[in-house]
Amino acid sequence: MAAVARSPAEFSSAPRTETAPAADDQAAAHALLVELAPRIRNLVRYLIRGDVDVDDIAQEAMVAVLKNRSDYRGDGPFSAWVDRIVVRTTFTALRRRKRRREEPLHPEHAEPVHDAFGEFHSRRQLVAMLDRLPPPQRHAVVLHYALGMTVFEIAEELETSAETIRSRLRLAKTVLRRNLESAQR
Repeated sequence: MAAVARSPAEFSSAPRTETAPAADDQAAAHALLVELAPRIRNLVRYLIRGDVDVDDIAQEAMVAVLKNRSDYRGDGPFSAWVDRIVVRTTFTALRRRKRRREEPLHPEHAEPVHDAFGEFHSRRQLVAMLDRLPPPQRHAVVLHYALGMTVFEIAEELETSAETIRSRLRLAKTVLRRNLESAQR
């Protein structure tokens, strides 16, 4: 099944649940996953190229959220804590795939999605443009613009320098701007 991408503004809206359910409260855990699933899936889709592994990685991330929910200290928004787990789970899956030398399925081989709504088409165009970015630039863009992370937070998360992140963002914006201009012609 193909992904339904959300706009960054829609993606960044915080879930209503801002606390972790108790480890023994299965009904609350289920409700939490139902509420967070679209957010988790969209973040994974923005971070990886193509739709092929999105559901598997999103499922891994949901399991990680449930397993580690007792570790949430309440220092910040629960949604930010979830986002960090999703980002780490996604990057771990990407590293694992790279070690196994598995190539992701290219978007042109993915299931075609037909939808009459212009908003959906725009979202798919945004995701397609993100797909054209090299993974380091794509990751920086998604973490900065979709999650609202600072350059320094991204540098820490990706274990690189702040200058490298600034460079990736600048290069990505140039490529995205060029692609958008050529798409509008």
